[in-house]
Amino acid sequence: MSSRYDIKDISLASEGKKRIEWAELDMPVLRRIKERFKKDKPLKGITLGACLHVTTETANLAITLKAGGASVYLCASNPLSTQDDVAAALVNYHTIPVFAIKGENNTTYYKHINQVIDTKPDITMDDGADLLSILHKKRVKELPNVIGGTEETTTGVIRLRAMARDGKLRYPVIAVNDSMTKHFFDNKYGTGQSTIDAILRLTNRLLAGSKFVVSGYGYCGRGIATRARGMGAIVTVTEVDSVRALEALHDGFRVDKLQNAIKNANFFVSSTGNKHILDEKHMRNAKDGLIIAQSGHFNVEINIPALEKMAKSKRRVKYLIDEYDLGAKKVYLLAEGRLVNIAGAEGHPASVMDMSFANQALSSEYMIKNAKKLKPSVHILPEAIDKRIAAIKLREMGISIDRLTPEQKKYLESWEEGT
Repeated sequence: MSSRYDIKDISLASEGKKRIEWAELDMPVLRRIKERFKKDKPLKGITLGACLHVTTETANLAITLKAGGASVYLCASNPLSTQDDVAAALVNYHTIPVFAIKGENNTTYYKHINQVIDTKPDITMDDGADLLSILHKKRVKELPNVIGGTEETTTGVIRLRAMARDGKLRYPVIAVNDSMTKHFFDNKYGTGQSTIDAILRLTNRLLAGSKFVVSGYGYCGRGIATRARGMGAIVTVTEVDSVRALEALHDGFRVDKLQNAIKNANFFVSSTGNKHILDEKHMRNAKDGLIIAQSGHFNVEINIPALEKMAKSKRRVKYLIDEYDLGAKKVYLLAEGRLVNIAGAEGHPASVMDMSFANQALSSEYMIKNAKKLKPSVHILPEAIDKRIAAIKLREMGISIDRLTPEQKKYLESWEEGT
């Protein structure tokens, strides 16, 4: 193993290069940012440590950041999310050090995070806040080097807000997930499509006519429920939030307690970001043959330790499908209970990651310019930047929209006019 990188096989680089180029074709916003970054070098002299899913879309982000002048070091934000050919291509063709191997165990996973921290990053870029968490827990001597960070996903933002509330967060972080051009599209349309894609790839089961349960009706849950219904499934949503439950009901979904819904379910997907959503009592109530998966960041939404304890036997029946024999019934766990959309498929389509990673790139630039003004807390990228991303996306899609007239602007800013 080279100390400069740690990947599965450098000979995979040629295939990875082609797939990275294919993804770039559907990432016009990031491409425009890369062109400007090449010229302006806003990240010159910056060491950027990224803990992200190592996919074709992430590769285009890393290439953009390097074009902006940054020294980029990349590790995986999930043991099953790495695309090994992409990692090889980044190392071979772009000299971006990558520390990620699909299927790595927890020891290797955290070793890779520490190898990125060893580079003494000025900016951290997370998807799930693992890199930042290790810095704050075990590598505190490196914290003075860090001027700021960014966070990609809902789960990571929840962790960071908890840290900030407890006074434990030591540097400012941009919550990329909270940008409108991220969560409106990536979470709903990206997670919705990629989760169903993964379930179909892994199981090859027919969704039409099946009973499909989705726990959580945030943006991710909305996307999954909508796409499952679009494939003909009979969808039930379970929620703990009364407003979201009402929304799901008015969107035309069945709403029920999980303990009831699971009895006749053929498929179950959790997308809450919380722990033990599918617990022992639910699995005891489940129908024989239930297929279970989760689309949240960490593999805690399904109580896997309880499932292991309940099972009389366990066997791998198909790629990333584990059968648990509970005696009277069998249940099937997809992708080891990790985020199924990227472990079992290719993650979000490039088109939505175009906006998400445009936010990441511009958040890095914004942090460099404004870190000294920002307190150690969770911040949102200014709305003007968010809307700029949306405007570029529309323009690249060949779509025009109207603008307010001076009269309309004045009316919206005034209070004098009425009926």
